Amino acid sequence: MKSTITYVVLLFLIISTQKGIAQETENYEIKIEQLKKEKAQITTQEKEALKRALVKINEDLDSGKITELEAQQAKKAMAEKHALNIENRIAIIDNEIALLERNNGDVKVIDSVGYETRIVIGYGNKDDGESRIFGVKVDKNKSKVNDKYDRRTYSDAVFAIGLNNTIIEGQSLEDSPYKIGGSRFFEMGWEWRTRVFKNTNFLRFNYGFAFQFNGLKPKDNQYFVNNNGQIELEEFTYNLDKSKLRTDNLVFPLHLEFGPSKVKKTEDKIRYNVHNMFVFGIGGYAGFNLGTRQKLKYEIDGEKVKDKLKRTYNTSNFIYGLSAYVGVGGTQLYVKYDLNPLFKDALVEQRNISLGLRFDL
Repeated sequence: MKSTITYVVLLFLIISTQKGIAQETENYEIKIEQLKKEKAQITTQEKEALKRALVKINEDLDSGKITELEAQQAKKAMAEKHALNIENRIAIIDNEIALLERNNGDVKVIDSVGYETRIVIGYGNKDDGESRIFGVKVDKNKSKVNDKYDRRTYSDAVFAIGLNNTIIEGQSLEDSPYKIGGSRFFEMGWEWRTRVFKNTNFLRFNYGFAFQFNGLKPKDNQYFVNNNGQIELEEFTYNLDKSKLRTDNLVFPLHLEFGPSKVKKTEDKIRYNVHNMFVFGIGGYAGFNLGTRQKLKYEIDGEKVKDKLKRTYNTSNFIYGLSAYVGVGGTQLYVKYDLNPLFKDALVEQRNISLGLRFDL
């Protein structure tokens, strides 16, 4: 699961760079030097790949999976493949270097919708009002037809991380059976921010979708069991190195967002920017439980055991709750509270609560 979360986080970070990368054409020489270094490594990389492929072919030959003739044919095919790889990859880099040198790093193309796209290299101020994707600057001012004068909706990747626990009926959070520091949550998704009024950006609707991963780690060597439909904590037979229950949810949040913004007006457009401005949002979310699983780690006679138990654990299928955030710019303090009980038909109800940091990218 950690690798899955890491992959998705990296994916959202990559998508969000379109709002944070700005560049200057005079730095194209740095890009050319990088390309030359990559070019010098191509032959070595392909030779190493060929060497690994030949080792695998020899292993298949020794084990009897292929014949001597098949092995010779496979080796010849692999050698031809990597020779062509070297030739093609070097040609691609040579062409890219030539293109950058010929245009001094300022390369313009016209895309299918009539935007002028400028490819420039370097870093700079991200608040210049232009859109960039992986260093590609999309100058929509060149296309009057496709560029809106007043854009009322903006979008961002968003993720949050922090502490997780439950509010249990009839007891305080201090008496929680779950570890305060060990129980955590993670949330990631995409949001749209739409201005409510025509001539002011002080009030916005903030809406979208998010995946929530809520974890609970019981104290005192306990784990979750299903006793005739009642989900309860019991002491485990062996000493637990780890005991964790995780619920995975897909939710659709909706917030009313308040806060000032910067206004940039030109003859062609008007834009509102909330970067480094105070922001406060309050609202809620609703969605579905995608799955529940329990993970146990322990030892039996010196042998390490890992159990991953995917069960319903009688958790609520429909998720809904309240949430709020407050902060400056893209970093906010974030709290969410499930109104639905964690476990259905429980004699003593408990509801999930989370506190952490939220980031707009």
